[in-house]
Amino acid sequence: DEGEITVLGHTLPAEAKVARGEMGVVPQLDNLDVDVTVEDNLAVFARLYRVPDVRAAVDRALGIARLTGRRADAVDELSGGMRRRLLLARGLVHSPRLILLDEPTVGLDPQIRTELWSLIDGLRAEGATILMSTHYIEEAQRLADEVAVMTHGKIIARGTPKKLIEQHAGTETAEVYGPPDRLAEVRAAAAAQGMNVRPAGPAIAIVGSERATDGAVPEDAVRRAASLEDVFVMLTGEEAE
Repeated sequence: DEGEITVLGHTLPAEAKVARGEMGVVPQLDNLDVDVTVEDNLAVFARLYRVPDVRAAVDRALGIARLTGRRADAVDELSGGMRRRLLLARGLVHSPRLILLDEPTVGLDPQIRTELWSLIDGLRAEGATILMSTHYIEEAQRLADEVAVMTHGKIIARGTPKKLIEQHAGTETAEVYGPPDRLAEVRAAAAAQGMNVRPAGPAIAIVGSERATDGAVPEDAVRRAASLEDVFVMLTGEEAE
């Protein structure tokens, strides 16, 4: 492979050290130091990045992560959601211009996931650029300004969630439930009209069902707005998580 990589205007690998100083990384793996406090976890990283005012940087990161009241606590005393927020705080303690998030909400319950979404929205509002990997398609549709759909290590589609949905899924998806023989009949009728049909758990999903005519979509079908998940499954052939 050939080409050139630049990050924030810095050419790699020649300017890798400078680029790393302007990037924050939030790993999927919880690698917090459990032998020190919440505050010390952040202070160590602030010093590694040579932040001029360590205390102010730590205070800011704790505030963003909503952990100010837990600064003196041991890491082992934190819940799973708080630990994930501490990882986020550690990745932004030096005020990076680019933040890399690797599956930031994997394994979290819906309430904690929503809390982290709120934190990520706040970082965007402050002007940070965020590059995030996720298998939760709802998360990508909810948070991303631009999405790249990947399979087997290659990008196969890229654009805003709205544009990708319009281009590949239309405006409506109809989900049909029933025994296998009925679903087979519905699938055949929809396919005959050129519509895409995909599995959807115990049902089938007719993507682009707004184009159906002549009763191809049963009256008892559950109609909903087309989603980025429809796009992902259609393009990759994989079931979304």
